Amino acid sequence: MSTSFKSIRYFIAVAESGSISAAIQDLGVSQSVVSQAIAQIEADLGTLLFERRARGMSLTHAGHQFLRHAHQIEVAMRNARDALASRPHAVTGHLNIGVTSLMVGYYLPFLLDRFRRVFPRITVQITEDRRDYLEHLLVSGELDVALIVVSQLQNHRALETETILQSGWRVWCPVNHKLAGEEKIEAIDLVRQSLVLLQVDELGDVATAQWNTAGGDPNVLIRTSSVEAVRSLVATGAGCSVLPDMLYRPWSLEGDRIEARPLARPLPPLHVGLAWRKGAVRPEPLSHFLTAVRPTLEGTVAGHGIQGVR
Repeated sequence: MSTSFKSIRYFIAVAESGSISAAIQDLGVSQSVVSQAIAQIEADLGTLLFERRARGMSLTHAGHQFLRHAHQIEVAMRNARDALASRPHAVTGHLNIGVTSLMVGYYLPFLLDRFRRVFPRITVQITEDRRDYLEHLLVSGELDVALIVVSQLQNHRALETETILQSGWRVWCPVNHKLAGEEKIEAIDLVRQSLVLLQVDELGDVATAQWNTAGGDPNVLIRTSSVEAVRSLVATGAGCSVLPDMLYRPWSLEGDRIEARPLARPLPPLHVGLAWRKGAVRPEPLSHFLTAVRPTLEGTVAGHGIQGVR
């Protein structure tokens, strides 16, 4: 028997009230039902979530960790109920979505697939452009929402955001490259290498900022807007690159291996998310979009993280 959503509700009630006897007053079930539910969760997780005492129960360290996840499950279930309560297949409307070139290939398909399955009668129009221009369109009301790198936003006061993915940075290098043998790589060591920079969503500017701090003058071989070109050039030994973990894949299209190593002085993480205009009445299609895609963003999209990096 696996943990049910009802059992998670019982766990939250006990964790917040501090005892089973106090929790069952609001739950309307017997003490034995709640006790069995918590025991089942602990058995499934293989750890104790509560310290039992004569006058109540207190969370263990594992219990505090699980409580955070339990609240997230509760919110996800509430969002699902909201989406279903709105009779999504009967809802109509129009939604204008902005997206940068990087987001088009990596995350937009997942969002659209989920949204169209839940709200098939809401029409969608997509605008692909630079992050700064998409911000302008959001502020002016020409876009409802944008999928962009929110950590680089300029109009913080005018836009509301929701981060869906945080990504650190790594150095990409060919197999057998001398930097591949390092546990961590200093920025000054990269200055001596030919560099392949991805110049989309201003990623190249973020990467080169570290060499300005180190006082070096980077040897840039090429700035390209193609992720696959970066992979191929790095894998075949043309140079190294510094890119977010979310883009890492250990093989180029030609099947050549790419190694990735952490920076000795990590760059600030990249935040990918949704942005929309702050303060205005939120259009109903936008509310439906946020409700529908959140489970996809927290599951499928978040799974596109780094692979095979030591």
